[in-house]
Amino acid sequence: MDIKETEAAVEAILFASGEPVPVEKIAAVLGTGEDEIYSAAERLADEYSVNRRGIRLLRLENRLQMTSSPEFAGEVVRALEQRRPPRLSPAALETLAIVAYYQPVTRAYIEQVRGVDSSYTVGVLADKGLIEPCGKLEVPGRPTLFKTGDGFLRTMGISSLDELPPLPDLTSDEGIIALQNTIDAMKNAENGEDAQMKIEES
Repeated sequence: MDIKETEAAVEAILFASGEPVPVEKIAAVLGTGEDEIYSAAERLADEYSVNRRGIRLLRLENRLQMTSSPEFAGEVVRALEQRRPPRLSPAALETLAIVAYYQPVTRAYIEQVRGVDSSYTVGVLADKGLIEPCGKLEVPGRPTLFKTGDGFLRTMGISSLDELPPLPDLTSDEGIIALQNTIDAMKNAENGEDAQMKIEES
């Protein structure tokens, strides 16, 4: 299979799936290496972006997904008559930040950090695909562990958790302010604004 055929096959698989597809699975189906799949995906992503196409190809850790271009979100919503999903509450953003930086975590750990019951908030984030169960903690009661899901990477506009800014020192007032700035930036990104999470060095 030559380069163009590989690109076309990757494009077809992702278009048909609509969901993130593991690169390992695509490589196995096409009988090629994972590096070749990543290269093909990168070329496709560049082509879509440079030519201002209505689709984008996203890399989500070790998975790939085809989505609509964010600049046409308004047109897509109107054409499909979809209502814009409700924005995340401050409590949900706090919980999401805790999961993102300390994952995998239990609901009890989240509640310990936040100081309030978080069962409803955890459920909301799980329903939105921003966090997901990833196993059980090996202690009495075996509480569920949570980690960020693919929805988190898409919402934040990043390909990997490695792109998250470093966690500030929460033992100082400056660090707490920096964390709040990060949460605010996450809120902006969730609201569809072109914002990047930045933490100022103290």
